[in-house]
Amino acid sequence: MPVIITILIAIVLVMISWTWHNLGEVDKSKKIATIIISFLIVFLLTLIVFNISTNGVQYENKEIEQNVRNVLVAVFTIINGFIIIPAFSKTFGRINDKTIEFNQAKNHFIFLIIIFIIVLVIECSYLKGVQQGILDIYQNAINSHH
Repeated sequence: MPVIITILIAIVLVMISWTWHNLGEVDKSKKIATIIISFLIVFLLTLIVFNISTNGVQYENKEIEQNVRNVLVAVFTIINGFIIIPAFSKTFGRINDKTIEFNQAKNHFIFLIIIFIIVLVIECSYLKGVQQGILDIYQNAINSHH
């Protein structure tokens, strides 16, 4: 588990650094706000996807469900953030630096949103399978101890 946590922290640090760089000449306070708000949006979307993916998954109790939710939402928020936040921030930075007009950027934003929606749909199915796999492993561990 410490290796996974270390890798996740490294991914977050790379994402923050990459996003900071991609925002270009944006004011530092706006960069910080953009990173925080972007991460919160990705967290909320990931939480929604997780909640959708729990349909049909039967947990023995709320504690197990909460533990699985905490781990999976944290991991997938970081992964989703790494995929989408730097790309969005690059376009925001280019708008701020006036290297592109908002109308040009709009197409890029639409493309990124479509890609992110596709990722979230695939992720929803994947999360359902991961949850079921975790529960199967849990059940096998309980059954082997009896």
